[in-house]
Amino acid sequence: MQNAKLHFSQAENNYQIKEAYKTLRSNVEFSGQNVRVISVTSCTPGEGKTTVAMALARAFAEAGKKTVLVDADMRKSVLVGRYRTGSVRLGLTHCLVGRERLSSVICETDTPNLYVVFAGPVPPNPSELLGGRIFGKVLENMKQVFDYVIIDTPPLGSVIDAAVVSKQCDGTIMVIESNSISYRFAQRVKDQLDKAGAKMLGVVLNKVDISGKGYYGHYGSYYGKYYGKYYGKYYGNGEENLNAPKRPVPKVVAADLEPDEDDLDELNYLAGVTRKD
Repeated sequence: MQNAKLHFSQAENNYQIKEAYKTLRSNVEFSGQNVRVISVTSCTPGEGKTTVAMALARAFAEAGKKTVLVDADMRKSVLVGRYRTGSVRLGLTHCLVGRERLSSVICETDTPNLYVVFAGPVPPNPSELLGGRIFGKVLENMKQVFDYVIIDTPPLGSVIDAAVVSKQCDGTIMVIESNSISYRFAQRVKDQLDKAGAKMLGVVLNKVDISGKGYYGHYGSYYGKYYGKYYGKYYGNGEENLNAPKRPVPKVVAADLEPDEDDLDELNYLAGVTRKD
């Protein structure tokens, strides 16, 4: 098992923002005891899905629930650069291609009860890896050890990965940026999730401008200003251009590395992780 320290900004440690995510946590808990593997997606990059996924996982951990956040945004992950401090060599890709065991890619963080699996190197076939039997086995094993599994997936309006993952989860949360996504676009993304057989838990309306008078006035001003600046830096403004040239990716050869059924059974052992009560 690896170790990682997580860096949270002053805005994310704001009391009112943390209270909002505690409300989201409670709503997820009210969805049923069997809802434990939850994917988080959005329509386009920059809507705040990674921040919501991390904050939700952190809220569960602070409530005493053993929680793991899985970075399944394997094409364009921002989780490592945004939160991690320290050296982490292995990620989800290494596990899915059979190079490392699940116990080797899990990171124990400095936040009690919170574990993270970072994405790792960009593979040439992320959709196939996320839809393969190894990823399904990984989720089964995590459910035996953790109370909640939160999966950060790519924007469904850009690539199909989120739909591939969502059909293997107990529920899906869609993050929508206020005054940015049209109703028709959001409906098309939801229809895609429905076709995949995903169970929609609800929608998080993010970056809402509530800077006027009222109890949440200060919260809204702080929230929108911070996230707008952060995601503009990483993604730029507007919807992603699907025709834009793709960045070069390192090769991950998986053809002769996929374990057989007997090897998959070994994934049931998570060294260094105590099973939940």
